[in-house]
Amino acid sequence: MNGIRLATIDDLESIQTLLAQLDYPDTQTFLSPKLPTILKHPDAITLVYEMNDVVVAFLSLHFIPQIALEGDFARISYFVVDKSARGQFIGQELEAYGEMEARKRHCNRIEVHCHTRRKDAHRFYERQGYVESPKYFIKLLNT
Repeated sequence: MNGIRLATIDDLESIQTLLAQLDYPDTQTFLSPKLPTILKHPDAITLVYEMNDVVVAFLSLHFIPQIALEGDFARISYFVVDKSARGQFIGQELEAYGEMEARKRHCNRIEVHCHTRRKDAHRFYERQGYVESPKYFIKLLNT
């Protein structure tokens, strides 16, 4: 099979392998118990792209209702195409599918945080119509 589908718990290893390509190599210690919660969350979807029954990409998308704005927004949490499958328009297909899902949920925009070191990803997002919106603050919480 080739194409996009919702992720399942059986995709755990593939997702971990792809996350390692984003410099998140140690997800084995916590992703297994966390993934089922993510997969059944009503305000999130995780999509995978299969080529010949092998997962070569995934997109994690969250939908966030807004109080002060009419439309809600979607946030891309994680998005990666395997190094061996890049340049085959898989990312564009996944992003377009995510946009369709966001529109279905009455979102009027999608946001993504993309580290400054990910220059190729920046070019990808710009080709898809994203514009830079500077200033992103985080506060780390010790748990």
